[in-house]
Amino acid sequence: MDTFLVLAPGPFTTVQDTGRIGFRHMGIPVSGALDSFSGRVANMLVGNAEDCALLESTIVGPQLAILSEADIALTGAEMNAKLNYTPIEAWKTIRVVPGDVLTLGQVKCGCRGYLAVSGGIAVPEIMGSRSTYAGGKLGGYKGRCLEKGDIIRRGEGSLLGDSRQVPGKWIPKYPGKLTLRAIPGPQDDHFKAGLTTLFRSEFQVSSHADRMGYRLEGPSIKHRENVSESIISEPIIPGGIQVPVDGQPIILLLEQTVGGYTKIATVITPDLPKIAQAVPGDSIRFQEVNLETAHRIYADNNKQINAIAAAIKGEK
Repeated sequence: MDTFLVLAPGPFTTVQDTGRIGFRHMGIPVSGALDSFSGRVANMLVGNAEDCALLESTIVGPQLAILSEADIALTGAEMNAKLNYTPIEAWKTIRVVPGDVLTLGQVKCGCRGYLAVSGGIAVPEIMGSRSTYAGGKLGGYKGRCLEKGDIIRRGEGSLLGDSRQVPGKWIPKYPGKLTLRAIPGPQDDHFKAGLTTLFRSEFQVSSHADRMGYRLEGPSIKHRENVSESIISEPIIPGGIQVPVDGQPIILLLEQTVGGYTKIATVITPDLPKIAQAVPGDSIRFQEVNLETAHRIYADNNKQINAIAAAIKGEK
C-alpha cells in the first residue's frame, strides 16, 4: 500500500530493520538500526513485530506526504517533528491520513531518528533482512538512501484501536557527555599504559563518525614496546575499540566486517545505542566492566525492553 511520498529526503535516510545476520564471512555487514533500542520501541508503538523495517534518519529527517491512512511512531533523536506544520510528540502512536504532511527537521538532541509505520516498510527481503547497506547498494529501498519523489509502501498490518505511549521514565536522554561500559580485549595484551589511558581519559567524537564507526580524538593510546600495532585481519563485532597507528581510538559499528588493527576493548551491547545518538563534539569516557557484569547488564536491559512492551500494551 503506497503510504509515503518523499518530498525531501534528508541527507541520509534509509530503510533498516534488526540487521542481516550470517553473511559477514562473505563481506556483507550486519547493517540494521544503529540505535536498536529506538528501532524496537518504535515498532512496538505501532503494533509491529520488533524486526519490521522502518526509516532511520541522520541529523535531518525527511518530509513526507501521507498517501494512505496509517499509524506511525517517532523515536530516537528529537527532530523537531511536525504534522501539517504543527509540532507533534515522539515516543507515542500518531494516526496519519491522506493529505497530511509529516516533517522531521534538524535534530535538537541526539543524532538518529526512527519512523515506524503500521505493517512496516515494504521492501524486498534480501539475505533475510530489509536493511540498507548503502556501501554495497544492497537491500532497503533500491540499495540506497531515500530520494525526492520516492514512493514508500507499507505492509498489511492493521491499524490500532487506541493510541500507545512510552512512559516518560523510559524515554532516553541524549547528553553531550557519555559513559560507555567496555570489557578489555580481545587484544588488550598489546597494551599496558594504554589501558589506563583508555579508561581514565576523556575523548571527543570527531567529524569522522558514520555507520561504519566513530573515530575519537583525545590522548594517544600507546601500544606496549616491541608489540605489533596491527594484527592479521580478523572478523569485527560491533563495539570493538580499534587502535590504529596514530593512537586515536575508533568504535566500530555495523558496516565493517574485518579489520587488522588491535582492539583494546569492546563496548557492551546495551551501550551501543548511546553511540548511535552521539554527534561530533560530544565527549566520551569509558568505564571498565568484566564479562559477568556485562551479562547482568544485558539481562537487565532485556527486562526493561519487556517492561516497556507491557506498558505500551497497557499490561501490568
